[in-house]
Amino acid sequence: QVQLVESGGGLVQAGGSLRLSCTASGRTVSSKAMYWIRQAPGKEREFVARISWGGGRTYYADSVKGRFAISRDNAKNTVYLQMNSLKPEDTAVYYCAAKQIYGLELTDPSEYEYWGQGTQVTVSS
Repeated sequence: QVQLVESGGGLVQAGGSLRLSCTASGRTVSSKAMYWIRQAPGKEREFVARISWGGGRTYYADSVKGRFAISRDNAKNTVYLQMNSLKPEDTAVYYCAAKQIYGLELTDPSEYEYWGQGTQVTVSS
């Protein structure tokens, strides 16, 4: 069984940066596409970014395009989300997830093979 553990969240002022990490344990996820999804208080989950198994393809939600960057290090079984120019509206719990298929923007945990426990990101104005 694979466990995904997110880290790197915290409190940051608007305009600041954070880097989230998602590390898999139990089995490798190097053959799977990886996703970041977030959920703000009182709102539905929102797709943020995805990356193909080899890292050659990435895709972002319009709301974060140009500010966030997803990357992965398969040797470390870890996926990253570099978040720059953060805005208060980026405040949410950020989840990472794994799925064999690349190219979807699903937000329901049941649609993914593995889903992390989330890390809180709070951006103050």
